[in-house]
Amino acid sequence: MQERLFFDKIKSQFANQLPFVAYSKPNSNNVTGLFQNNNQLNFTETFTESGFVFAPFDDVSNAVLIPLEVSEKLQIEVDFEILEADFTDSKTITTENQEEVKSAYTALVTSAIQAIKSHAFEKVVLSREELITVKDFNIVTVLKKLLVNYRRAFVYCWYHPQVGLWLGATPETLLQIEGNRLTTMALAGTQVYKGTLEVDWGEKEIKEQQYVIDFIQSQLKPVVNTVSVSKVNTVKAGSLLHLQTQISAILQPETNLLNIVKALHPTPAVCGLPKANAKQFILQNEGYNRSFYTGFLGELNFKQRQTRNTNRRNVENNAYATVKSATHLFVNLRCMQVKNSTVSLYVGGGITKDSNPEAEYLETEHKTQTMKTVLF
Repeated sequence: MQERLFFDKIKSQFANQLPFVAYSKPNSNNVTGLFQNNNQLNFTETFTESGFVFAPFDDVSNAVLIPLEVSEKLQIEVDFEILEADFTDSKTITTENQEEVKSAYTALVTSAIQAIKSHAFEKVVLSREELITVKDFNIVTVLKKLLVNYRRAFVYCWYHPQVGLWLGATPETLLQIEGNRLTTMALAGTQVYKGTLEVDWGEKEIKEQQYVIDFIQSQLKPVVNTVSVSKVNTVKAGSLLHLQTQISAILQPETNLLNIVKALHPTPAVCGLPKANAKQFILQNEGYNRSFYTGFLGELNFKQRQTRNTNRRNVENNAYATVKSATHLFVNLRCMQVKNSTVSLYVGGGITKDSNPEAEYLETEHKTQTMKTVLF
C-alpha cells in the first residue's frame, strides 16, 4: 500500500508541475522522495542549506536545490522481487543516425589525441548526446526499471518544471561527509561484464585511474589532516566493470563545504587533467551543452540522529542522541533527460594519448545500453 501511494505521489507531483526527487542509495532497499510544495526555483549559493542539490557540469553556482523546509519527505521499502517480475521483457534499441554519431565522435576523439600529443593536456573526458524518440514515456515505469536493474548504483528521478525531467543510475560518489570524516572515490576504466570480476586492465585504464587518485589527493591536501587510499578494485555497475579506489580523510576544523566541492568538481573522471585546459577543450569542441550530465546531485546537509550508549545502570538513561549533518553527493553519470517524446542519453569516456577512436566509441555504445534497457 505504501509503495503504491509513493509512486502515485510521483505521478501527481509531475502532473501538477511541482518539483520533486525520488532516489535510492547504492545497495539499499529504501526509496526516498522529497516533494516540494511550490514551484519556486531555488539555488544553493553557500552549500550551507539543507535539501537535495542538483548541479550542472559547468557552474557550481547554478546548483538547484529542493529545500527540506518546503518539501514533504517520504520513504518506502521496495520489494525488488515483485518489481522485477514485471520487467523481464526489456530490450535494447539502436538509433537511425548511428553512423553519423559514430563519425562525429571518433573525429572528436582524434582531435583530442592530437591535442594531448601537443601537450595541451594529459587527459580529457569527451561525451556525446544520443537522441531517442519514445512514445508514451511512463515516468514511474522507467524509475522502477532503474531501481530493479541498478541496485548497486545511486538511482534517481528528478524534476523541476523550470528545468526539466532527469533520470539516472550512477555508480560514482563525488563525496560523502559525516561529521568531520570525508569519503570519496576514484572511478575510471570500462569493460563489459562477462560473468567475472577477475579481468585484466590495460595500461591506458590503469593510468587513467591513477590520474584521478592523484588529483583527488592533491585537491584534498589543503583542507584535510590525513588521507587514506585503498587498493584498486574492480567493481560492477550494471553490465559494466570499472576500476575503483576508495579515499577517506579527516577534515580540518571549520572546513567550508563549498570549497571542497569546487576543489573536487569536476573530477578527472568526467573532465580531465589539467582541469582548466581539459574543460576548455570540452566546452569548445563537444558541440552540445552537457547541462546536468557529469554534474552532481544528492543530499545536502541532512540531519542524522545518532544514538550512543553509556555505562549507566539505569537502562532508560542508557542512551542519548546526537545530531550530525551529513552530505552525500554523486556524480551524474548514466543519465537521461526527457523532453516530451524525446529522450537524450548522455555518455562519454576518458581520452589519453593511447586511446583508439573506434574503441572509445564502442565504449560509449556499451554505456548507452544501460539506459536503453529501461526505456522499452
